Amino acid sequence: MKKNMLPIGVDLKGKVAVVTGAGGVLCSLMAEALAAAGAKVALLDRNQESAQKFADGIVADGGIAKGYAANVLEKDSLAECHKQVLADFGKCDILINGAGGNNPKAQTDKEYYENGDIDAETKSFFDLDDKGVEFVFNLNFLGTLLPTQEFAKDMLGREGCSILNISSMNAYTPLTKIPAYSGAKAAVSNFTQWLAVHFSKCGIRVNAIAPGFFSTKQNAALLWNADGTPTARTGKILAATPMNRFGEAEELLGSVLFLVSEKAAGFITGVVLPIDGGFSAYSGV
Repeated sequence: MKKNMLPIGVDLKGKVAVVTGAGGVLCSLMAEALAAAGAKVALLDRNQESAQKFADGIVADGGIAKGYAANVLEKDSLAECHKQVLADFGKCDILINGAGGNNPKAQTDKEYYENGDIDAETKSFFDLDDKGVEFVFNLNFLGTLLPTQEFAKDMLGREGCSILNISSMNAYTPLTKIPAYSGAKAAVSNFTQWLAVHFSKCGIRVNAIAPGFFSTKQNAALLWNADGTPTARTGKILAATPMNRFGEAEELLGSVLFLVSEKAAGFITGVVLPIDGGFSAYSGV
């Protein structure tokens, strides 16, 4: 991505940005935008090969980036990665906590419970796997908290540092079928506000974005049938989204760059910004 392709003009030259979950589509794109704005970017992912692939693309475009192996649920893994980032780029100025996701074991098959489902060949609320639910909570909440514990140490006593978490519109109103993911993202939003207050005296700003519906590999099975036609759930989503479409990944970048920029958003902290095509504003009538 070239600087002239960015949606807004933000100068991050001299900044070091760390992005978790950067082996995925959305977070790798955020990493590309940060690099195009001048930041040195560390792309963290459990799959280092995937992270490095995107880092190589950034370097090919003239940016500075490197992929790192890191498990956001393991403190030792994060500490080792942190040492490598310090050696390569220096102290972290911007942290984007992008790692997260859902798990099929933590979602129901049907939107509504009906009498007899408890004994039927369907995964009802009573069949939710506790380990699956625990994994989803840990990945989204602890996967935000632990990287912050590690990399926010670099930000103490320094100006212009910020943390950006990734929440979801599920945090405002839970979606059917995915109680663990909705609850975990609500925790991320709450934690964002808590952390913003906690770090307010040392100059670290903490905000979050709450994407609405973006069609990605992660949610493809919920939104599209095997033959490529939209599912009934897609119909409901679009009917409840005034703009009547899914978001494009690139439409997250303006908000990301704005919120991490000290010059543009220096007095903004504790905000969870919806990017949802009007979904949260629409009552349905």
